[in-house]
Amino acid sequence: MTWIHIIAGLVAILAGAMAMIAAKGSPLHRKAGNMFTMSMLIMTGSAAIVSFFLRTDHVTGVVALVTAYLVGTSWLVVKRKVADSYRLLAGLAVVAAIVGVYSLSLWFNFVEDPKTLITRNSPPQTLVFFGVVSLLCAALDLRLLRAGQIVGAQRLVRHLWRMCFAMLIATGSFFAGQMQVFPAIVRKSTLLGLPVLLIPVLLVIVTTLYWLVRTLLKRKRVKASA
Repeated sequence: MTWIHIIAGLVAILAGAMAMIAAKGSPLHRKAGNMFTMSMLIMTGSAAIVSFFLRTDHVTGVVALVTAYLVGTSWLVVKRKVADSYRLLAGLAVVAAIVGVYSLSLWFNFVEDPKTLITRNSPPQTLVFFGVVSLLCAALDLRLLRAGQIVGAQRLVRHLWRMCFAMLIATGSFFAGQMQVFPAIVRKSTLLGLPVLLIPVLLVIVTTLYWLVRTLLKRKRVKASA
């Protein structure tokens, strides 16, 4: 299971990088995006199984579930209309809400008694962040279900930020969270004053902001010319 997780994670990072660089809507972007989605679901699924059933790690399990949810809902928004996946979206919204409540309950229990939380490398505060993110996403899903549709720039923004956020989690978990697997010379190397292993994470953030800003500016230009 560990090797499945590692291989799927490496494929996800490579496919995600290609999808982020490629022109949006191009055949390369679509193929890389599908590969990223598939490998991310395998990676997060294996992580969740290990964390909840084989080697208890509450924080990693929560992160895996939230990441899988982000990838799934991001993929759905560009593949199906809201009406065609209404029940699935509703189910995923419920899952996101449950995971959010579960994550925050783990945190509050930890505050009362630190022994109740089992984690390995991730700080307990991660539960608060992902709990809040999961609940906010569930609220956005409910808003989408009430609207019954999502088109234009809103559709692209929903796809971009959720997929890129998942990519950021994968990249950060590998390069920043698993520094011990890299040779000492790589861990100690810097570029422009920054640790080399943090550069891929920063590139994902910069690329995400670039595509989001570009999409929103394009929306404004379309409205201005209408």
